[in-house]
Amino acid sequence: MTFWKSIAALSLCVAAASQANAQEWYVGGTIALAQQNDSDNSGQTGAFTTGNLGDGSTLDVADGTAYGWSTEFDSGFAIAAEAGLKYANNFRSGVELVYTQSDVDTHSNVTLGGGSIDALDAAALAGAPDPLGVSVGDLVSDGRGEISSTALFANVYYDFDTQSPFSPYLGAGIGFADVSVEYAPSGVGIIDDGETKFAYQIKAGASYAINTAFEVYGEYAFRATDDIAVSNDLFPGTLDIENQSNNFAVGVRYTFG
Repeated sequence: MTFWKSIAALSLCVAAASQANAQEWYVGGTIALAQQNDSDNSGQTGAFTTGNLGDGSTLDVADGTAYGWSTEFDSGFAIAAEAGLKYANNFRSGVELVYTQSDVDTHSNVTLGGGSIDALDAAALAGAPDPLGVSVGDLVSDGRGEISSTALFANVYYDFDTQSPFSPYLGAGIGFADVSVEYAPSGVGIIDDGETKFAYQIKAGASYAINTAFEVYGEYAFRATDDIAVSNDLFPGTLDIENQSNNFAVGVRYTFG
C-alpha cells in the first residue's frame, strides 16, 4: 500500500468512527522547534574492495560485514495542521498532517567489521586508487544533508476541565510517515533514500480559550517511526537509521459552534 493510500484509509476510518458521538468540529495548526535525536546508524555491506587504505593496500570486504556510524542533527522545524471533533466527555479525536525537517550537524565513529576506521584515509570508502590526504573521521565530521518526513496521525486527546479558560491535555496518535534521508558529508553522497514507516506520537500540552471559538495552545510531542532502511550509494550495503524527535510547538485552534 502506498503512503498516500495509507493515509487516505486512515483518515476515512477516523472520520467514520467519530461521527456517532461528534459534538463540535475544530481545526488547528502549529509551528514547532524539532529536536531530532541522534541516530546510531547500523547496517551490513555487500561484497566490495576498498580503495587505497593510505599505505597503497586495499581490503576485500565480505558480504554481510557490519558497519555503521553515529549522526547528530541540528535543531529543525515542524509544521502541522489538524482537523477533528470535540466530545461532551472531554475527549477529542483528530487527523493531523505533519511535516518535519532537520539538517545533519555531524557524523562520527565510523566502524567496519566491529572496529573503528576513522583513522583510515578516506580513499578507502570512496573507492579511490590514491590517498585523498584526509581521514574517514575528518571527512564525515563535516555533516551536510537532512532528514525530513511527511506524516499523518490519527490522534486521541483528553482535555482536563479546570472550570477556567486554561485546559491542560494529554494525547497520543498512530499513523504513517514518509521519511527521506540525505547524508552527504563533505559533499560526498552516501545516502539519498527513504521509506514509508509506521509512526506514533505522544503529546502533552495546555490550551487557553480566548473566546468560545478561538484557543491558543502550546504542546510537547515525542514522535518516532520504526528504523528507516536505506541503500548506500558509496559502496554496496544497506543502513538502518533511527528516527525520533522531540517537538515543542505553539498553535491556534478554531472550534465551529
